[in-house]
Amino acid sequence: MTAIAPSPARVRAPALLPRLALVLAALLAALFTAAGPASAHAALTASDPKDGAVVATAPAQVTLSFSEQVAMGDDSIRVMDPQGRRVDTGELRDMCSGTTVRYGTALHSGLPDGTYTVAWQAVSADSHPVSGAFTFSIGAPSATSVALPTAQAGGGPVGIAYDIARYAAYAGFTVLVGGAAFILLCWRRGAAQRPLQKLIVRAWVTLTAATLVMLVLRTPYTGSGKFADALDLDGLKAVLETKTGASLVSRLLLLGAAALFIAVLFGAYARRTAEAGETDKRKGKEKDRGADKEPGADKEANDLLFGLGIGGTVVAGGIAATWALSEHASTGIQPGIAMPADILHLLAVAAWLGGLTALLVALHKIPGIEREAVQRFSRVAFVSVLVLAVTGVYQSWRQVGSWSALTGTSYGQLLLLKVGLVAVLVAVAYVSRSWTARLTDAPAGKPAKIARQRDVSRETSPASVTVPADPKRAAQLARQRAARDSAREKQVRDADPARAGLRRSVLAEAGVAIALLAVTTVLTSTEPGRTAEQASGRDSASTAVPNRAIKITLPFDTGGQNGKGSVRIEFDPGRVGANSLHVWVDDPEGQPLDIPEIKVAFTLPAKDIGPLPLLPERAAPGHWSASGVQLPLAGEWRIDVTVRTSDIDQTTVQKNVKIG
Repeated sequence: MTAIAPSPARVRAPALLPRLALVLAALLAALFTAAGPASAHAALTASDPKDGAVVATAPAQVTLSFSEQVAMGDDSIRVMDPQGRRVDTGELRDMCSGTTVRYGTALHSGLPDGTYTVAWQAVSADSHPVSGAFTFSIGAPSATSVALPTAQAGGGPVGIAYDIARYAAYAGFTVLVGGAAFILLCWRRGAAQRPLQKLIVRAWVTLTAATLVMLVLRTPYTGSGKFADALDLDGLKAVLETKTGASLVSRLLLLGAAALFIAVLFGAYARRTAEAGETDKRKGKEKDRGADKEPGADKEANDLLFGLGIGGTVVAGGIAATWALSEHASTGIQPGIAMPADILHLLAVAAWLGGLTALLVALHKIPGIEREAVQRFSRVAFVSVLVLAVTGVYQSWRQVGSWSALTGTSYGQLLLLKVGLVAVLVAVAYVSRSWTARLTDAPAGKPAKIARQRDVSRETSPASVTVPADPKRAAQLARQRAARDSAREKQVRDADPARAGLRRSVLAEAGVAIALLAVTTVLTSTEPGRTAEQASGRDSASTAVPNRAIKITLPFDTGGQNGKGSVRIEFDPGRVGANSLHVWVDDPEGQPLDIPEIKVAFTLPAKDIGPLPLLPERAAPGHWSASGVQLPLAGEWRIDVTVRTSDIDQTTVQKNVKIG
């Protein structure tokens, strides 16, 4: 017998995939090596001037300090005067050193007295935009026509479009990876089935299109919020230099490798599995082996399977890594453990929910799917749930950090909702598993036979049916044939009650999975509970100390002779109800400064309470006091201190404090 050499195309396909896998593995290793630790979601920790401060002279610049590295541009810090005109130079100053993250912008000289507004925006280390605004005054507070920005960075129509693209990317990845895993691990004959081919190709297109949309919208999403800026080439160039831009470009490159994987899966591998099944039929080894058992005797098919398994795993892991390297997993504590755990988490989600989608399509469109394939998927889903449980518990501990953050932060509440949806999904999956146990291949023989008869009739019908010359008659016959084929498909689907029950339960699982992906998408753009609680703690610590008096010091300058000094205030116990107030006025050398008058007022802006005026009594030179100072509500109170050093020289300084 003469040996026939396999075609070069068939030889190159399995050999190419392992090589591609090695290249991609090296790329991923380099990416992991470059990844560094950070804390999730940047927060503004300090500013100079401070929020609400009253300074005697105009500062030369405004500086902002952050809790972690942030990305900022020349227009990221804007300073506006009381009329809304910009007074900064528009040039960003990088003042970072060591662990200190500080940026600033210079101000024009000769600024008049009044209240100035500082608006800022940046991109935190976990790729999410953050923004804020505050005010300070020169000389004395004044009316201002500048409205503090109410829209958050990453919001508006651009934010909605970006979130939709983010959701589509998650869904596309899940179906692409899970559908391919379903074919390779559970039902190899599915590679030749048209409905599954369409499902996976459409998932690839969805993921690719969503990635491109996210890349184009990244500039307006983190900046102006205007769709027109999506066409800004300079902005796109700046995005490509960021961690998120590099991740999106890497995802596109990996999707190119995924396209090769799909071509081999639905091309050479599908042909080999079909040919192996036909060969077994001709030899009479097993009846209907192509429908009842997976072909495994063909060496070339096994080589292709090995190459597809290795290459597909690396490509899928690489695509998952583009999220892990640019989202929450890459920041915060233990990023070296969190990123691999996040990759495993995403792959497990895809294997479960994406495989579930493929199974649903197969049950509805391919009546000949075997019981063994459904049982294999049941085992794959069980392993996926175990991986999800382990990685999910670790991620929850890492991102939430405490029981109070689990219920007291938006991230924790969304996480509880996600856990609830997973519990519902597992319960429905248990019902599906019970339907799977009722499946038998004997009743399925008739549907499989009907399906094969339908395929045969379709193959022979073009040769036996004469197409009428009349186009209307031809269209009518085509509609009749389509209706007949649809009726046959329905007959096949309804032939086994167990399969009908399984279809319904799997459809319910898919519905819950859609909601689960939506919650997951929102979670990726929500500040983790651990950092949200830490930021809240920082704010509380900076304004009040529990069970201790509030002590603050404010510098002042009335502009007259001997008009400089500082005001020291002690407010005890700093809580709702009766408090004692002590005010000391010192000169620049720290000695008591006796001045003609000092006034104090308390305002609670959040409740429109105040100002509540107070005229403390002079207790000693440079010392004033008052007792029984009543504050009716807890909240962020503003203390205004008016200092008069002469008949015409006076100024007001203020400070926000937290009253518990």
